[in-house]
Amino acid sequence: MLMVGLTGGIGSGKSAVAARLAALGALLIDADQVAREVVAPGTPGLAEIVEAFSPGVLAADGSLDRPALGALVFADEAARRRLEAITHPRVRARTAELAVTAAPDAVVVNDVPLLVEVGLAPTYHLVVVVQTAVPTRLERLARDRGMDRAEAERRIAAQADDARRRAVADVLLTNDGSLAELHDAVDALWQNRLLPYERNLRERRVAQPEQVRLAEPDPTWPQQYDRLAARIRRAIAPAEWRIDHIGSTAVPKLAAKDVIDIQLTVPTLAEADGPLVQRLADAGFPRMPGQWWDSPRAAGRGRWDKRLHASADPGRPVNLHIRAADSPGWRYALLTRDHLRADPDQRSAYLLLKRELAATAPDSTTYTTAKDPWFDEEHLRAEEWAAQTGWRP
Repeated sequence: MLMVGLTGGIGSGKSAVAARLAALGALLIDADQVAREVVAPGTPGLAEIVEAFSPGVLAADGSLDRPALGALVFADEAARRRLEAITHPRVRARTAELAVTAAPDAVVVNDVPLLVEVGLAPTYHLVVVVQTAVPTRLERLARDRGMDRAEAERRIAAQADDARRRAVADVLLTNDGSLAELHDAVDALWQNRLLPYERNLRERRVAQPEQVRLAEPDPTWPQQYDRLAARIRRAIAPAEWRIDHIGSTAVPKLAAKDVIDIQLTVPTLAEADGPLVQRLADAGFPRMPGQWWDSPRAAGRGRWDKRLHASADPGRPVNLHIRAADSPGWRYALLTRDHLRADPDQRSAYLLLKRELAATAPDSTTYTTAKDPWFDEEHLRAEEWAAQTGWRP
């Protein structure tokens, strides 16, 4: 099943997105609803809250007086963290129970207001963030919830800001327009990304573009890598193997195919052929069929074997290269990246070659192979630079 995290600040319209996704066929798990369930009368969760904050947080009928509790915790960070320590583990456990009941082909959307604050982003295949301008949110909170401005501002300030949410967002839905516009954006997301992603994930298929198309340098590529690397780290845990952003998208100011190249370092390639295959596929990175290797850059060294995985997400192409630590291909990937970062002349020469080949190469395989002669020479230049600078991987 595809696990989608949905979040957004209070008053952003996240609930409208959740409702639309549910209407389209997603299985919706509402963290607020689950949070109420785990502190219902008679639960251990409610008993622990009363012990921590006094019986003053109870209503006359013995249920949790949420406004009274909110008045305590939203003005006191330590109190809020104490409450989160009580409720968040219970919410996560109950959410997991609900997700297990989903069909194998389900798109499960977990609506979590504090997804960013509690660091849950890497636990999902995809994170959708609803972003709305603060003045619009204040207006909606006053109109729809009768919340006075001071209280609304306190609630907004207690949550992650827009920059932190954007950092974890695979999909950013802007909700400053009409409800119809928001629905159109959600419908497009469902048809063009979520459904194909779920199918690819279930069938262990990759979603790789065949056509060579250079994109101008994107300053968010490193941030996109960070999100992907966090998911990979979670998939390989408890192993703490090295993960690096490599390839052209790791070199600032360099146009590139919009494909994030990632290198996962394993002690030996045997490690890449065991349970890791399934764990990476479950995380959204199925193995590419066939045998894969890098062309050696020095005569007489034989081919440089590796394993290759890719992304099942049609909205974010990825090449995940798995190489053994200290192997020639592993070292070369890091050396080339760092040399191109350091040498603007070689970066410019490489960019010129890329543009020429992108205009003539019919497919990705031809494009990659045609670059080999240039990289043979780059290998010598990079090794000379490494010797001069004392570079180490």
